[in-house]
Amino acid sequence: MGRRWRDGRGTLVVHGERGDVSVPLEVASSYRARTKGLLGRDFVDGAMLLTPASGVHTFRMRIAIDVAHLDRELNVIAVGTMKPGRLGLPRLRSRHVLEAGAGAMAEWGVRVGVRVSVEAG
Repeated sequence: MGRRWRDGRGTLVVHGERGDVSVPLEVASSYRARTKGLLGRDFVDGAMLLTPASGVHTFRMRIAIDVAHLDRELNVIAVGTMKPGRLGLPRLRSRHVLEAGAGAMAEWGVRVGVRVSVEAG
Protein backbone atom coordinates (compact mmCIF):
# COMPACT_ATOMS: atom_id res chain seq x y z
CA MET A 1 0.00 0.00 0.00
CA GLY A 2 2.09 2.88 -1.23
CA ARG A 3 -0.67 5.34 -0.33
CA ARG A 4 0.29 8.85 0.69
CA TRP A 5 -2.08 10.85 2.85
CA ARG A 6 -2.40 14.61 3.15
CA ASP A 7 -2.83 16.56 6.36
CA GLY A 8 -6.47 16.68 7.28
CA ARG A 9 -9.35 14.75 8.77
CA GLY A 10 -10.87 11.38 8.09
CA THR A 11 -12.09 8.26 9.80
CA LEU A 12 -10.09 5.42 11.32
CA VAL A 13 -11.81 2.04 11.03
CA VAL A 14 -10.60 -0.67 13.41
CA HIS A 15 -11.33 -4.14 12.00
CA GLY A 16 -11.24 -6.05 15.29
CA GLU A 17 -13.08 -8.66 17.32
CA ARG A 18 -15.91 -6.20 18.04
CA GLY A 19 -16.59 -5.68 14.35
CA ASP A 20 -15.70 -2.47 12.60
CA VAL A 21 -15.29 0.49 14.97
CA SER A 22 -15.14 3.96 13.40
CA VAL A 23 -13.18 6.74 15.10
CA PRO A 24 -12.61 10.40 14.09
CA LEU A 25 -9.08 10.73 12.72
CA GLU A 26 -6.63 13.56 12.17
CA VAL A 27 -3.87 12.81 9.65
CA ALA A 28 -0.43 14.43 10.09
CA SER A 29 1.68 13.72 7.01
CA SER A 30 3.67 16.92 6.52
CA TYR A 31 6.82 17.54 8.52
CA ARG A 32 5.19 20.49 10.29
CA ALA A 33 2.03 18.55 11.27
CA ARG A 34 4.01 15.49 12.46
CA THR A 35 6.33 17.71 14.53
CA LYS A 36 3.40 19.43 16.24
CA GLY A 37 1.37 16.24 16.70
CA LEU A 38 -0.60 16.37 19.94
CA LEU A 39 1.59 19.00 21.63
CA GLY A 40 -0.33 21.58 23.63
CA ARG A 41 -3.56 19.58 23.81
CA ASP A 42 -5.38 18.64 26.98
CA PHE A 43 -7.42 15.88 25.33
CA VAL A 44 -7.61 13.96 22.06
CA ASP A 45 -10.84 13.78 20.07
CA GLY A 46 -10.44 10.43 18.31
CA ALA A 47 -6.99 9.56 17.01
CA MET A 48 -4.05 11.03 15.13
CA LEU A 49 -2.14 9.20 12.40
CA LEU A 50 1.50 10.24 11.94
CA THR A 51 2.74 9.14 8.53
CA PRO A 52 5.45 8.29 7.76
CA ALA A 53 6.71 7.60 11.27
CA SER A 54 8.43 4.82 13.17
CA GLY A 55 8.61 6.31 16.67
CA VAL A 56 7.30 9.13 18.86
CA HIS A 57 8.07 11.04 22.03
CA THR A 58 5.90 12.73 24.64
CA PHE A 59 8.22 15.57 25.65
CA ARG A 60 6.24 18.77 26.40
CA MET A 61 2.95 16.85 26.27
CA ARG A 62 0.29 17.34 28.93
CA ILE A 63 -1.45 13.97 28.74
CA ALA A 64 -0.62 10.28 28.59
CA ILE A 65 -1.32 8.69 25.20
CA ASP A 66 -1.82 5.29 23.63
CA VAL A 67 0.56 4.61 20.76
CA ALA A 68 0.11 1.94 18.07
CA HIS A 69 2.78 1.21 15.49
CA LEU A 70 1.47 0.13 12.09
CA ASP A 71 3.25 -1.64 9.23
CA ARG A 72 2.81 -0.59 5.60
CA GLU A 73 -0.40 -2.65 5.27
CA LEU A 74 -1.85 -0.90 8.38
CA ASN A 75 -1.57 -3.97 10.60
CA VAL A 76 -0.91 -3.16 14.27
CA ILE A 77 2.56 -4.43 15.24
CA ALA A 78 2.87 -2.86 18.71
CA VAL A 79 0.65 -1.01 21.19
CA GLY A 80 1.56 0.79 24.40
CA THR A 81 0.79 3.74 26.64
CA MET A 82 3.27 6.58 27.11
CA LYS A 83 3.29 9.10 29.97
CA PRO A 84 4.41 12.69 29.30
CA GLY A 85 8.17 13.23 29.06
CA ARG A 86 9.06 9.85 27.52
CA LEU A 87 10.98 8.81 24.40
CA GLY A 88 9.55 5.85 22.53
CA LEU A 89 12.00 3.69 20.64
CA PRO A 90 11.34 3.36 16.91
CA ARG A 91 9.93 0.04 15.71
CA LEU A 92 11.78 -1.63 12.86
CA ARG A 93 8.77 -2.44 10.63
CA SER A 94 6.72 0.61 11.64
CA ARG A 95 5.67 2.92 8.79
CA HIS A 96 2.88 4.80 10.59
CA VAL A 97 2.10 5.67 14.21
CA LEU A 98 -1.40 6.04 15.61
CA GLU A 99 -1.88 8.17 18.76
CA ALA A 100 -4.94 8.52 21.01
CA GLY A 101 -5.79 9.41 24.59
CA ALA A 102 -4.65 6.83 27.15
CA GLY A 103 -7.11 3.93 27.33
CA ALA A 104 -8.91 4.73 24.06
CA MET A 105 -7.28 2.04 21.94
CA ALA A 106 -8.35 -0.74 24.30
CA GLU A 107 -11.94 0.54 24.02
CA TRP A 108 -11.72 0.46 20.21
CA GLY A 109 -10.17 -3.02 20.10
CA VAL A 110 -6.75 -1.92 18.83
CA ARG A 111 -4.21 -4.63 19.67
CA VAL A 112 -1.32 -6.42 17.97
CA GLY A 113 -2.49 -8.25 14.85
CA VAL A 114 -5.57 -6.11 14.23
CA ARG A 115 -5.86 -4.32 10.90
CA VAL A 116 -7.05 -0.72 10.57
CA SER A 117 -8.04 1.34 7.55
CA VAL A 118 -8.29 5.05 6.86
CA GLU A 119 -11.17 6.73 5.05
CA ALA A 120 -10.54 10.23 3.72
CA GLY A 121 -12.42 13.25 5.09
